[in-house]
Amino acid sequence: MRIAADTHCHTIASTHAYSTLMELITEAKRMDLCALAVTDHGGAMPGCPGKWYFDNLTCVPPVVDGVRVLRGIEANVVDYEGKLDFCDPSPKNLEWVIASMHEATLPGPRDEEMCTNAWLQVAQNPQVRVIGHCGMQSFRFDYQRVIPEFGRQGKLVEINNNSFRVRKSAVENCREIALLCKRHAVPVVVNSDAHFCTQVGKAEQALQMLEEIGFPESLIVNSSRERFMEYLKQCGL
Repeated sequence: MRIAADTHCHTIASTHAYSTLMELITEAKRMDLCALAVTDHGGAMPGCPGKWYFDNLTCVPPVVDGVRVLRGIEANVVDYEGKLDFCDPSPKNLEWVIASMHEATLPGPRDEEMCTNAWLQVAQNPQVRVIGHCGMQSFRFDYQRVIPEFGRQGKLVEINNNSFRVRKSAVENCREIALLCKRHAVPVVVNSDAHFCTQVGKAEQALQMLEEIGFPESLIVNSSRERFMEYLKQCGL
């Protein structure tokens, strides 16, 4: 199995990433991906791009060298009521909104109930399409309560390959989350979370875990070109 689209990628606009958008697109083309989402960090992240960056994403053509380019953002959850930091850019400019928790933008102390409440509130946000790398141990929540709610609210749960590389404490949590997605038929999206162009389309570790638990390919929205493009069509994209 491989992914046909990579919907979580960062450019040099997120100053802890190291490739241009065109370099990411070129690699996506080389990897035979049908789509790539540019999802630089929202305003609360240190070194993030500013409001005009997101407003001006409309200058990027929707298709570049045969690759569908989705204008996106990785919005940061900034409090335990589920508030996000992307209120400045106009939501109409953004086609692909990922909501994620990060240590740099959501300080502690915290407990499982606080994180559970935050995710339940994020689930109600109609602008959020993807729940980003939610297996982090420092933000553990009540998976049994929240994962089915993500499904009811039409969110895609991300299985993030970077978690298997740099967030080792999240690996078992990612497996538990995936098993609940399987049980409740909650669709997922498998992404690289690329911070350099050579990572685009690379999701082997995440896919291996899904294969090990017998996760249905039909629930992985970017497991084939046809499935992903049909998903975009259903979303009006």
